[in-house]
Amino acid sequence: MINRKIMFVSPWQVETVEEPFEARKPGNGEALVQLIYSLISPGTELAMLSGNEGWAPHPVCPGYASVSRIMEVGENVADFQKGDFVFHYGSHQEYQYVGTKDVFIKVPEGLDLRWVPFTRMATVAMTSVRVSNIELGDYISVSGLGLVGNLAAQLARLQGATVIGVDLAKERLKTASVCGLDYPLNGSEENARDRIMEITGGKGVSTHIEATGVPKVAVDSLSYIGSLGEIVFLGSPRGEYNTDVTHVLNHCHLYNLGCITFKGAHEWRYPTGPNPFVKHSLVRNSRIVFDLMKQNRLKIEPLISHVIKPDQAPVAYEGLRNNKDQYNGVLFDWT
Repeated sequence: MINRKIMFVSPWQVETVEEPFEARKPGNGEALVQLIYSLISPGTELAMLSGNEGWAPHPVCPGYASVSRIMEVGENVADFQKGDFVFHYGSHQEYQYVGTKDVFIKVPEGLDLRWVPFTRMATVAMTSVRVSNIELGDYISVSGLGLVGNLAAQLARLQGATVIGVDLAKERLKTASVCGLDYPLNGSEENARDRIMEITGGKGVSTHIEATGVPKVAVDSLSYIGSLGEIVFLGSPRGEYNTDVTHVLNHCHLYNLGCITFKGAHEWRYPTGPNPFVKHSLVRNSRIVFDLMKQNRLKIEPLISHVIKPDQAPVAYEGLRNNKDQYNGVLFDWT
């Protein structure tokens, strides 16, 4: 057997390689799977590709959002059998051995397999809503309308909020509008603070979800968060940014600057599998996303910009890096 995989071999260099794959009997609690679709996570994978992430030294095979077909199961694997379609946190390689505990979930019948890898992005986004105080009738804003930001905006609307989305890419604003965004705002063409204060009657938003990971964007957003509001850090902050940290902290401390609550929304705050002492888990969130997809309450189809073969990987990452208007949801088709 030949195993195709996508590799980051050095900073900004992507290759699709073929390696011999010696199949073995899956181990205890394992399954051998064959990848069908995998989704690029733009923020994380471009950070990995840059070579600046110490936890992902090159060469490395990226990826963590996959739908696969089970080829064989090992001992002590219950509820799964050969031929089942499963969602899992798999990398961009055609064949892989995967543990069947926790986030290894059978795909509901009738669910479009192309949509399934987006479950990972949706559960990442869901964390921002879970930790927030968003309630019916609130005005909230989201900065950055890539995959995670778009899905956070959709989930906030399902929570009952009116959502203002801020981005610089016109196509992403259009896509977000198709997905139901109430107020698309192009930050390169209009003043975000002025427009948000106008929309909210001068009160500002009660929750701001920061999905770009750009520290300056987060700091600038403090000016349009209302009194006793909150900022939720959904995108992982990256890059150096110099500013007056005392002024930033006073937005949290001083009432006249809002007494804004700062919250982190890293998905790993929740356990992977169900826990009797914790309401939420990554498995529970994934199953909820499946239901929302099946009910068409979570819009996935507009997010798919490209479905490509693995040998086109270098073009895909270049597009996600330098052509954000055209590249957004990029799926690798391994069939």
